[in-house]
This record gives sequence, C-alpha cells and structure tokens, in this order.
Amino acid sequence: MKNTGVQRAVDPLGRVVIPKELRNTMEIPMGTSLSVFTEDDTIVLRKYEPGCAVCGEMENVSRFHGKLICAQCVTALKQTAVAL
Repeated sequence: MKNTGVQRAVDPLGRVVIPKELRNTMEIPMGTSLSVFTEDDTIVLRKYEPGCAVCGEMENVSRFHGKLICAQCVTALKQTAVAL
C-alpha cells in the first residue's frame, strides 16, 4: 500500500472525506459506489464492482436472467438440477 500522507478525522456521523485531489487521481467521481473491506486493523475502499449473485466472485461472471453468476456457480447449479 502507498501512504498518501493525508489524514482525515472521522466526523460525529462516522464520515470521512476523501480529498478531491485523491478522488481525481483515482477517478472517483461524485456518486461512485465504494466497497469496504477490512483485514486486521486495516480498512480498504475499492470502487464497487458487482460480482456473482451467489458467491460474490468477480472473475468469469456472466448474466443469467438479469443476475451475474460465475462459472463455478453455474456448474454447481447444473449439478444440483441434474440431481433433482
């Protein structure tokens, strides 16, 4: 991870402002949805990317009846359908 040298305080409502220069650099226009991840004592923000509706996987997804589903879940669903 790269340290930007920017510090921001959390306001009384729990909000943190991302500086305009950083939003511009990272191409985060107003209204962009961000996903929040945690690992140990670290919080990571990423641009939201929709993934598989079943498992959340973001690789090898395709649309099925308006939902994104990954290849592994398609295979699992096929196997379940055959078993029924």
